[in-house]
Amino acid sequence: MLNHILTFILRQRVLMLLLGGLVLLLGGMAWMSLPIDAFPDVTNVQVMILAEAQGLSPEEVERLVTFPMETQMSGLPKVRQVRSLSQSGLSQVVVIFDDSMDTYFVRQQVFERLAMVRDSLPPGVEPMLGPISTGLGEVYQYAVASGYGCAQHRDVWSDSDGDCPVCDTPLEAANQDLMALRTIQDWLISPQLRRVRGLNEVNSMGGFVRQFHVIVDPDSLIKYGLELRDVLDAIQANNRNAGAGFIVKDFEQINVVSQGLLKGMEDILSIVLKAEDGTPVTIQDLASVERAPQVRSGGATQDGLGETVIGMAIMLKGENSQAVVNRVKQALGEIQKSLPVGVGIRPFYDRTDLVQACIRTVSSALAQGGVLVILVLFLLLWDLRAALTVALSLPLTAAATFLLMGWQGVTANLMSLGGLVIAVGMVVDAAIIVTENIVRHMSEKAHAQETREQVAGFAVREVARPVIFAVFIMVIVFVPLFTLESLEGKMFKPLALTLCFALLSSLVVSLTVVPVLSAMLTKRTSRDIHENPLVRLFHRVHVPVLQLALKGRWITVGVAGALMVGAVSMFFQLGTEFLPDLDEGAIAINVVRLPTAGLDGTVAQTQLMEKHLMAKFSHEIKTIVSKTGRSEISEDPMGPEQSDLMIILHPRSQWQVAETKADLVAQMEEALKAFPGIRPAFTQPIALRVNELISGIKSDVAIKIFGQDMDRLVAAAEQITPILGSIDGAKDVAIEQVSGFSQIVVAFDRAAMARHKINAETLNERLEVAVAGKNASTLYDGLVPVDIVVRFPVTSRADKTALADLLVPSPLGYSLRMGDLATFTLEEAPAKINREDAQRRLLVE
Repeated sequence: MLNHILTFILRQRVLMLLLGGLVLLLGGMAWMSLPIDAFPDVTNVQVMILAEAQGLSPEEVERLVTFPMETQMSGLPKVRQVRSLSQSGLSQVVVIFDDSMDTYFVRQQVFERLAMVRDSLPPGVEPMLGPISTGLGEVYQYAVASGYGCAQHRDVWSDSDGDCPVCDTPLEAANQDLMALRTIQDWLISPQLRRVRGLNEVNSMGGFVRQFHVIVDPDSLIKYGLELRDVLDAIQANNRNAGAGFIVKDFEQINVVSQGLLKGMEDILSIVLKAEDGTPVTIQDLASVERAPQVRSGGATQDGLGETVIGMAIMLKGENSQAVVNRVKQALGEIQKSLPVGVGIRPFYDRTDLVQACIRTVSSALAQGGVLVILVLFLLLWDLRAALTVALSLPLTAAATFLLMGWQGVTANLMSLGGLVIAVGMVVDAAIIVTENIVRHMSEKAHAQETREQVAGFAVREVARPVIFAVFIMVIVFVPLFTLESLEGKMFKPLALTLCFALLSSLVVSLTVVPVLSAMLTKRTSRDIHENPLVRLFHRVHVPVLQLALKGRWITVGVAGALMVGAVSMFFQLGTEFLPDLDEGAIAINVVRLPTAGLDGTVAQTQLMEKHLMAKFSHEIKTIVSKTGRSEISEDPMGPEQSDLMIILHPRSQWQVAETKADLVAQMEEALKAFPGIRPAFTQPIALRVNELISGIKSDVAIKIFGQDMDRLVAAAEQITPILGSIDGAKDVAIEQVSGFSQIVVAFDRAAMARHKINAETLNERLEVAVAGKNASTLYDGLVPVDIVVRFPVTSRADKTALADLLVPSPLGYSLRMGDLATFTLEEAPAKINREDAQRRLLVE
């Protein structure tokens, strides 16, 4: 059967060459359409749930929000792990499923369970699902900057004054503050960018979210006999439109619509609260209204020059990162033209830079391998035509491999394409055997009567079965890699698939196109293989050595055995690592401080750190962008004591201070010792994000301690830390920062409240307005929603004494201090509570 197939192939030379050309064409098209990324996506199948619980402490968030959601999610089918994080005002629950589950199906299951638990959550807590993304999702990041621009050419932007390079007119200054830049990002850039195919989300960070603050004077409330609830209800009641229906006049129908929405500060100030002796009492009589920022949970800085606003384009899971980023760039170019003059979109992180670097690395390795193969073949066969015949099998094999990768949905990345590089030497083996045998037979039968096709056919049939067996043996060697699961499987299965595809493709090419090309190109000249001078040299060296080894065979075996024993002993002394560090061309520094650190102070310190690093490593660092704390709702919920510094590096050729990345990291670590009270951990942006999503841990190695009593967990961690610190190679061993968070606990005196006819809701509302402010309604500035927040003056929240002095009206007609109705104590509490599989968890990293 095999002989008949091979005979048919050699008879249909034109067909085989056409099929080879078709494979090249289709393979090129498959390569253009393959999803391309830098690394394989190893993120597990997971669904993230985020819930904002304004004003609740971490322990209250755990008890009232996190635990009910955890309990509901634990019963879902094929759940492998449920972990959670409870912070002040935020709950995050991550549900991890078996890798066989479909992402969209499990999200539907989680959504249905959330509907069951919603009614049991505190009022105002609305859980939402996180984006359908992975650890490789943050493909493009940019800063929104205020600088100088040209009104006629909106794509022209500069950070300094000057003339437009296109029309020579003076550039105009934007003069936009951080609040205006955040509004531009949230309501001009982000909505348009979300339309890009392949994006799942566009997150914002930094700047200030605009609000209208109604600053109420507590004494004026008492003076006019008003309650806080009167102000809140009046604002809400005076900010409504209504559709009154329609009237019919003759043959015409006319809608009747009221316009009762508030339009600005003047409208808010004119809201009537009550009337005394025919004189209206308005908000203006007891409060002031101002544009002010929302109480924020995070900030962003760049290059030590001050705060900034950044946007992060999050790619949908399974998309082609290179294609998505190209579409994002095109969209941002169009969006830039619609922005106010002088406002610029300045990218600082582009995943395609890393992707292109990986592609260049793989392409260079493939090209070098191909050149070396041709050179070695020519030197050994001493036949340029034969060497070119084998070399032509390389692009054909690669094209067929790309076709198979596209068929199986394998992403082109450093691991999968690395398999093709590894296989360069193996994929030409079959072609070399076939070509060399044809060359030999053509030489031996130079004057025979058989045609070239007959000689080639006999030569191919002679080696076909050994070649097939050899290739399948090599394929079988990689079969165990397909049994790997979880992280290991996602990392190495693409490599094994690509290797097997390449080997099988090379087998088909060596038995189809290679014999046809050899039959057409090989000369029928009588020559001896020993005419090759290189082979003659090898022969003269090898034969005496072989004879000597055969004479002293026991010595030969003994030397070989000793070398093997030495090699095995050295193997057990080698260090082991799951994967070497893959250079991303960037450094990420996770900085942790004491939990009591406030946001304004940490942002200012981060800015100083950026300035210090930029000055010391100006030739190595291109830009530094830092995120401190978290955005309003974030899938990376850091506290205000944490900062992530993303350092984008210049090409290695420009470096002066350091020679290697490890040396640069060591010098940066030494430089940051100038900032006491911080604990920096160095990694890379993608590695940091992948570690967080897969395990919820930012460090490479960590010890998990489980239990319910936080004090006992901390005590156990304190015993483990010195043991880990004594291990060779262990560095920066520390306990996860969870304690030391200060909070003012207000304990109500129920007996005093009963005597004065005051309920808990009145006190809670008073405290909320005094500290965080209470959202009364929403005003629309065009399409931009702006919250109207009622607050007391800043002096009312200076400290616990100021809070205790707040006056609370009694239904009995008098007012009294809140300190007479409650006790105010400063206590230490957990800054955050991590849970995993229904237990509290503490890390030693």
